[in-house]
Amino acid sequence: MKDDCIFCKLANGVIPTNSIYEDDDFNVILDVGPATKGHALILPKEHYANIYEIPEEKAGKVMILAKRLATKMTERLGADGFNLVQNNNPCAGQTVFHFHFHLIPRYENDGQNLLWNPTEPTAEELAEIKDILTK
Repeated sequence: MKDDCIFCKLANGVIPTNSIYEDDDFNVILDVGPATKGHALILPKEHYANIYEIPEEKAGKVMILAKRLATKMTERLGADGFNLVQNNNPCAGQTVFHFHFHLIPRYENDGQNLLWNPTEPTAEELAEIKDILTK
């Protein structure tokens, strides 16, 4: 646990939360500034600043947990859809530098817009990116 990290304190029970799930590796808490009803955060109990630092095994466990909770939350809260969001670094919207995964139940006409503006790369640009990533 990193002493100056608020999410370490939340994940490890130093600061009280509305926890909806906990095991040896993770604490899942309701977000105090939710996008929608039921918005929760999966917090590893160990400190990792972002996706680049979390071990692959733990990252895999996050996705399994996210799927399980998304299914349960959709059924019990009557959600119409679901967003799984994980931001890394300020340019991508990360504001707390402790890896966390947002579970956001979505409801018809909930007023949220979590989409991006698509760009229009050329076929050549896509081919260049493919080459960079597959070499």
